[in-house]
Amino acid sequence: MGSSVAPVRKKRRSWRDYTRALGSAHRKASVQLESSMPLLQHLEELRRRVFTAFGALVLTTLASFAFADQLVEFFAQPLGGKSALVSIEVTENMAIFMRVALLSGFVLGMPVVAYQIFAFVLPGLKKRERSWLLVGVPLAALLFAAGVAFTWFVLIPAAIPFLVNFLGITTQVRPLNYFSFITQLMFWIGIFFEMPLVSFLLAKLKFITARRLLGGWRYALVGIAVVAAGVTPTVDPVNMGLVMLPLAVLYLVSIVMAAIAGRS
Repeated sequence: MGSSVAPVRKKRRSWRDYTRALGSAHRKASVQLESSMPLLQHLEELRRRVFTAFGALVLTTLASFAFADQLVEFFAQPLGGKSALVSIEVTENMAIFMRVALLSGFVLGMPVVAYQIFAFVLPGLKKRERSWLLVGVPLAALLFAAGVAFTWFVLIPAAIPFLVNFLGITTQVRPLNYFSFITQLMFWIGIFFEMPLVSFLLAKLKFITARRLLGGWRYALVGIAVVAAGVTPTVDPVNMGLVMLPLAVLYLVSIVMAAIAGRS
């Protein structure tokens, strides 16, 4: 006769066991939430600052609508004014109006954008170091405006006559093509003029050092030449040199800014 094995009866859990399990799960979830709070706080701060910067750009662009027509006339002076332009599309005039307003809005909103970047990247500033914001924010706006001014007063007067009169063929300039050309040129050269401030931030965050920038000057010169060749609207070396020279000076200034950040 086979022996019969009595079935093992599972221990019945009491309400205390469920309470302990619930409490343990709650403690584990609390620890995980507390460990992820810094990241969540940073993401929330980033979202808030991006929204603030975007809202500032929207407001400055809307404000630029009031004088965008005057800017269009001003930017068309190298060709003889708006009367020298020939529009062939229904939406072309509206497109150039928006392009000019966006560029103007970006210039006007640069202080707010720069402040939001500085405040997010350098949150742990001491009282003495907070003065950097008072210097860095206006400097970012001035550097961008300097890049736009350099493009308008130096590069464009040399490039437009060369392009329009090349081969002696009469050129009827389209507004969209012309304003896309000059606004993109102004925007990107204005961005390149921010190089010293970017170097300061990267050095402050320990990504680069002044010694490393100084040691890589040969590679930087090659990179500046490539950037100048891509940005320069003409193929002659004179205009390319006009772009390379300020970029090389800005690289030297970037080394000085990185040294200041590293020393502080």
